[in-house]
Amino acid sequence: MEKIAIIGAGLIGCAWASVFARAGHAVALYDINADALAGARDAIEAGLVKLHGLGLITEQPDTVLGRVSVTSSLEEAMLGADLVQENVRETVDAKKEIYALLDRLAGPDTLLASSTSGIPASSFTADLAGRHRCFVGHPINPPSVVPLVELVPAPWTDPAVIERARAIYARAGQVPIVVQREIQGFIVNRLQGALLAEAFRLVEDGYVSSGDIDKAVKDGLGLRWAFMGPMETIDLNAPGGIRDYCGRYGPLYLDIAKQATPREWNDALIGKLEQERLAELPAQQRPARQAWRDQRLMQLVAHKRDASSE
Repeated sequence: MEKIAIIGAGLIGCAWASVFARAGHAVALYDINADALAGARDAIEAGLVKLHGLGLITEQPDTVLGRVSVTSSLEEAMLGADLVQENVRETVDAKKEIYALLDRLAGPDTLLASSTSGIPASSFTADLAGRHRCFVGHPINPPSVVPLVELVPAPWTDPAVIERARAIYARAGQVPIVVQREIQGFIVNRLQGALLAEAFRLVEDGYVSSGDIDKAVKDGLGLRWAFMGPMETIDLNAPGGIRDYCGRYGPLYLDIAKQATPREWNDALIGKLEQERLAELPAQQRPARQAWRDQRLMQLVAHKRDASSE
């Protein structure tokens, strides 16, 4: 199995360590922050215990955890690594700084992936000698539960690198999608952004409350989207398939799109949404709700896996 180096031991880094370790990889988890490293193994183990309890992993958590080593030496973490998953601060300068080091320390065939949520790889790899092996591997939070990962090449990324990466992530139980060329925000954020823009507009214009927006998705659209995407949804929603659906509803959606001029999320609207959310969930209860979210996601993943085997 390939060795995986994880750069950054925060929430995303620890989640990636869990993903690769439970797939059988040796994982070296690096962070310059001693406090982050000190709590990393406990955080990973806690997640593994939950996954094991739901049957999402069959190995004992301590066996999986045994594949994870932690180190404050970047050189040690990089030694012999086949794939590096970087998770440092979301700034171009921070990415440039760490990638200069990664490119210098990595072996000639080592793949260098960034977990960045929206910074294109071209903005921090242009001057690297090994820029051909750099790309974005953007996870959906938390990647230890949600399997999707977006593979986004820079203009100079070797297509063979993306194919190698796709195979590694897939073998680790992730669901990689390949973005064929760079675009701001990648795919998932753009889809989420389109929904948020319309949701914010409907609340701001007084058509609906934020609470009912959430119900429209979690008790409506989201039930279908949990096991099929929007293209399959509309293909099944008209007797003649996707062409029939587009003929029936295309004009309606065109009219809606023409009404949807871009708007800034102004402070008054944000304040309204904040107050509505705090009424639903006081700030001090947010950590417990986040833990509840992760547990429900695990249960949903377990259900989908069981259903797919029927």
